[in-house]
Amino acid sequence: MRTAEIHRKTRETDIELFLKLDGEGKVAVDTGIGFFDHMLTAFGVHGGFDLQVNCSGDLQVDGHHTVEDTGIVLGQAFAKALNGKDGIARYGSFYVPMDEALGFCALDISGRPFLAFDAVFAEEKIGEYDSCLTEEFFRAFAFNAGITLHIKALDGTNSHHVTEALFKAAAHALKAAVVRTGGGVLSTKGVLG
Repeated sequence: MRTAEIHRKTRETDIELFLKLDGEGKVAVDTGIGFFDHMLTAFGVHGGFDLQVNCSGDLQVDGHHTVEDTGIVLGQAFAKALNGKDGIARYGSFYVPMDEALGFCALDISGRPFLAFDAVFAEEKIGEYDSCLTEEFFRAFAFNAGITLHIKALDGTNSHHVTEALFKAAAHALKAAVVRTGGGVLSTKGVLG
């Protein structure tokens, strides 16, 4: 069973996270940032991942540590749940339209972390969530999961719609990439990383 449980505590955040890759999209999230909870819920539901996240962070400062550290822990959980990269599709890509917004994600579970992020947010804040933290989340996730991650907002003027399209596109791309195909590592080198 491809699952992972991680507890990470620092002076800035205390995070407990459970992930099941082959889940049913059962999600329970509490980070203290409503819009971020909404994005993580969409991520779990659209990826078909069971996801539980409890985070206590220094929100009296701002949301940066909470969002970035959650990305770190979720990335670590993906790496642990995959337990190597044998027998998976490895690659995934997906477009998600959300009203006027269009989000795209392409990724490679390669062991070589990289983030190419291209999105403009018209509003600086979405509720209590700073729009700029979307890039921080995906960077932390990609580098801790060992994923080459390309995320692009192809259209959109509403920051809520743009952000949600990106989270959903990433979820669907990951869902495709972690599919079990059998066999060994999908690489001409025979190894990834």
